[in-house]
Amino acid sequence: MSVEPFMITVPGSTANLGPGFDSVGLAVDRYLTLVAKPADAWSFYSESPDLKGVPTDEENLIYKVAKQVADTYGYMLTPCEVEMTSDIPLTRGLGSSAAAIVAGIELANQQMNNVLSPEEKVRLSSLWEGHPDNVAASVYGGLIIGTHTEEATHVLYGGVPEVDLVVVIPKHELLTKKARGVLPESLPYKKAVRGSGVANVLVAALLQGNFSLAGEMMSADIFHHPYRGELVPHLQDVIDVVREDTDAYGAALSGAGPTIFCLAPLNRGEAVKEVLSKRFPDFEIDVLAPAKHGVCVKVPSYLREA
Repeated sequence: MSVEPFMITVPGSTANLGPGFDSVGLAVDRYLTLVAKPADAWSFYSESPDLKGVPTDEENLIYKVAKQVADTYGYMLTPCEVEMTSDIPLTRGLGSSAAAIVAGIELANQQMNNVLSPEEKVRLSSLWEGHPDNVAASVYGGLIIGTHTEEATHVLYGGVPEVDLVVVIPKHELLTKKARGVLPESLPYKKAVRGSGVANVLVAALLQGNFSLAGEMMSADIFHHPYRGELVPHLQDVIDVVREDTDAYGAALSGAGPTIFCLAPLNRGEAVKEVLSKRFPDFEIDVLAPAKHGVCVKVPSYLREA
């Protein structure tokens, strides 16, 4: 089929928010952008530092996802030259792989005459990722709560929280596989009940806009913080500084880490950043906002004229 040039933009995300393990996600205003133009063969290129070392051929994750989706629906993809731009750091816990998966699904969808609904995009991306938190946030934008099995994926949209987000990003990477490797196979029943209760209150507090309570629940996680702390030695220090020296609501690992995510009152993010920058000068500390929109596609005027 004939393919016109187009642009795909996908927000990054933070996941878990503490106890909402593999279930709660929030889109953030860092983005992966693809500009796809028809070509004789598939190629991917980027000048973004955050995409250094990413495969430039059919080994690229975006292509692998797009190819599988097209095969599933019986479509043949037209080769494209794909320019990638991103300010989502790789393997830092801000949804870089989830954004790539969602971008791959949308790349295929654009060549399949937009046959996929948002729900289908979430289902396909959750099957790739294994859980819905990051990918669903990248599809819908805003806050999402979901659950996923091989049989079904259920996701609810929770709106866009009116908060600032402050992220503490270490220079080192942390592979999700390694971060999952330190988690236990099971939890004692009473501990699991406690963890479930904390997660339930987190979700209810977020949906009601009770961010002080949500922040308290963020740092009360027992599902992964106690185990991943050995891989993220600065975790408790940041949580303590946030609680004692700032007016932020709370802090938690962003996804698998090593980035730490802080929930702050609207328009107070810069003040929180100032405190954290003084206490943790070796880390990159930025103020973000919840992304209001998920994956989107447009054709800028310069592409129409190309």
